[in-house]
Amino acid sequence: MTSPDTTARTAAETVLAGLDDVRSSLHGLYRHLHAHPELSMQEHETARLIESHLAELGVATFRCGGTGVVGVLENGPGPVVAFRADTDALPIAEQTGLDYASSATGVLADGTETQVMHGCGHDTHTASLLISATLLARSRHAWSGTIVLIFQPGEEIAAGARAMVDDGLWDRAPRPDVVLGQHVGPEPARTVQYRTGTSASMADSWQVTMFGRGAHGSQPHLSVDPIVQVAHTITRIQTIAAREVDPMDSAVVTIGRIAGGMKENVIPDSTMFTVNVRTFDEQVRERVLDSLRRIITAEAAASGAPEPLITELSTFPRLVNDEATTTRVMTALGEFWGPDSVGEGQLLMGSEDFGVLGEAAGAPYCFWFIGGTDPELYAKAEAAGTIPSSVAGNHSPFFAPEIEPTLSRMVEAAVVGMVTFLHD
Repeated sequence: MTSPDTTARTAAETVLAGLDDVRSSLHGLYRHLHAHPELSMQEHETARLIESHLAELGVATFRCGGTGVVGVLENGPGPVVAFRADTDALPIAEQTGLDYASSATGVLADGTETQVMHGCGHDTHTASLLISATLLARSRHAWSGTIVLIFQPGEEIAAGARAMVDDGLWDRAPRPDVVLGQHVGPEPARTVQYRTGTSASMADSWQVTMFGRGAHGSQPHLSVDPIVQVAHTITRIQTIAAREVDPMDSAVVTIGRIAGGMKENVIPDSTMFTVNVRTFDEQVRERVLDSLRRIITAEAAASGAPEPLITELSTFPRLVNDEATTTRVMTALGEFWGPDSVGEGQLLMGSEDFGVLGEAAGAPYCFWFIGGTDPELYAKAEAAGTIPSSVAGNHSPFFAPEIEPTLSRMVEAAVVGMVTFLHD
């Protein structure tokens, strides 16, 4: 008697037998997406490309959450599996030197024009899921059930998953039995990393505007200098993780942007900065956020300045992989590629809104990471202790996953993951 695991592997092999025939399309899609990135919740052309590709496959689609696209691939009775790819890019000026590098620009929510780059690999996620859908649509005899293809906008600002859910995602698409997703990273190509349970941190981002009174640079006594306020505030903020959080706990507090003033001899009347907080524990999170608010308010009071304006930019939930689902998918991937290709990774201070989709559906979920760096380059950098400087990571202007084997590996992982639940 054939075991379920053997049947699932045979089904995946049948679906993936056509990968060689579509690999050039996979590369073409990726290169196009990389060269034409769009900012979060502005992924209009990307959404149209996705709709066009799925329409050619005969897959029914609908828009969800603004620029999100959902495709429903039905193939007889069986479980419902959802697979998510995120589609947005970052306000980064690309420096990879690739012949398909981005020269695109976009406009941020505050009206600032910026260069745009797929600096987090969402182009690989989108291209690989589209080609996975192509292979699955052409090999319906190998699997049975329903696949919900989720092309989610706005992951970088923690807006997209919630927007899709609020737009009735699980009222309009079949409710899944399981939700899957993957993310490319700087680890060696051909490797997959995962964690069960808590896998990625919570994250909170604020924009803080501190006010003062403007004056001529030669008459500082007539001013209430908001730049000095911000300087002292940022210095004091750095003591939160160092002096207010138990060393056995984890917290990261990062100042990512400062903007104030337009000329060297003019003291402005306001200065803005942004702050990002990463934590794993809810109590630690609340303590850090309370401390932030206390310090910001106290520094303004110490300067005799008005109450600062604190605006929440984004909030990411903790990512918690279901143990049984993760074990099942990783076992299948290990059997497909060999056990040395799959391993438990580190707990990530990075954040994801992927879990919102599964939690809203009441379904278990699994999210894993695939390496995108040439293995020899990575091994040399690791041996030399130069990985941070010689191997570009996500959100770097130099981040450029190796096209192969990365893209083919991501297609294989997506297909194996889905077919593990959808085989006859």
